[in-house]
Amino acid sequence: MSLPPALEDTVVLDLSTVGPATRAARILADYGASVVKVGVPPSKSGLQTTPPFYAYSGDRGMRHIKLDLKAPDSRAAFHKLVESADVVIESYRPGVAERLGIGYEDLRARNEGIVYCSTSGYGQDGPASQRAGHDLNYVAVSGFMHCNGRAEDGRPPIPGASIADSAAGGMHAAMAILAALLRRTRSGVGEYLDVALADGMLHLTSIYIDEYLATGRSPEPGHYILTGRYACYGTYRAGDGQWLALGVIEPAFWANLCKALGLELWIDRQHDEGVQDQIRADLCTAFARKSRDEWVAELADKNTCLTPVYSIAELVEDPQFRHRGVIVEAEHPEHGRFRQLGATFAGQERPSGIQSIPDLAGDSDTFEVLAEIGISASVIEDLCSRGLVA
Repeated sequence: MSLPPALEDTVVLDLSTVGPATRAARILADYGASVVKVGVPPSKSGLQTTPPFYAYSGDRGMRHIKLDLKAPDSRAAFHKLVESADVVIESYRPGVAERLGIGYEDLRARNEGIVYCSTSGYGQDGPASQRAGHDLNYVAVSGFMHCNGRAEDGRPPIPGASIADSAAGGMHAAMAILAALLRRTRSGVGEYLDVALADGMLHLTSIYIDEYLATGRSPEPGHYILTGRYACYGTYRAGDGQWLALGVIEPAFWANLCKALGLELWIDRQHDEGVQDQIRADLCTAFARKSRDEWVAELADKNTCLTPVYSIAELVEDPQFRHRGVIVEAEHPEHGRFRQLGATFAGQERPSGIQSIPDLAGDSDTFEVLAEIGISASVIEDLCSRGLVA
């Protein structure tokens, strides 16, 4: 039985171009929402970041309009859009949306059912609310960075992906919006969501925060199995210079690995604090005997929790990911045909065929979208002639 998209007929107005709000809009679109990206007209283009054509999956399946929200007439057009929308997402500095006349109270007066999601670094209130920041800052203040392994000089590492933007922000916002939409089915009214990336990062670090609060022990790098305390959980260089990730927790899997490597003497000493350096040295010697891919071919399917450390170029060719259909074909008016990441979350419809990617620097859907909500062609033409829409 084929089910309709989970968010079919759900209209989302996204006021962002980059960051966690844009990631949330991507998630909602892949669940079937009709997302309208609200940008600025060319005369105001210097006020807004324009991402590369491929970023955020190229905004596939979304429409774009360009409005000058500082001008009363084009702001009125946005207010009319809100009347038939379900969700508004914004990522201005706290207080800016209210000054523009597009804050939650402004929009709730026009649509009681609107779910309004603000994304910011530290939240809409509190002593840090007006601070500027980016992904690294929120990873740092959450304790997440502190618990990572360190470089030789003791420096905390920079994460290899934008964890705060993606998980603590984008996924956090999307989950909150989905919950608010579900609650609206019972209450009949929308709500305001204050999504703080720093708060979301606390959730990602919660196992260590809860440990400290409950026991008084302050987690440090390498204090726990998941942060490298034991040799069974870490990374090792193979004979060809490539890297392997070893994630063994269960004793049975550790026994499998030790037997395969001829290291049976360590089977019963997986968590023996006094021999961890010896175990690491033996694992290093063993893995140096063969290439990364030879070890993966030999051990990955034998319950040893061994995987390759992939580069991006390698992972997109991985048979498992290809089987799952997460890589799709796309086409951009200027840049032509290319591949991109498709929908990856459970319950999202995997795109089929070649995905059409809009040219953000070219034509917009402004006329079509404004006409759909009943704004006359003459009014739209007037707004366009004054540079208020494009």
